[in-house]
Amino acid sequence: MRTIDASALTWRKSSHSNSDGGACVEVCDDFGAVVPVRDSKVAQGAVLVFPAGGWSSFVAAVRSGRLSG
Repeated sequence: MRTIDASALTWRKSSHSNSDGGACVEVCDDFGAVVPVRDSKVAQGAVLVFPAGGWSSFVAAVRSGRLSG
């Protein structure tokens, strides 16, 4: 298992995050094969890591409306 210092990564906030600080998802694009994801309100908290293909499929499903919040 590899450990990564999440504080050293470059994070970007999802365009679907609320501007009021509510549902704030951040992703890191620094890796090709995996996509780290975190809650921006808990920057020092857990980071979930998804295979890039799975993350792309999830984002496509959200954008197309197949998944709704």
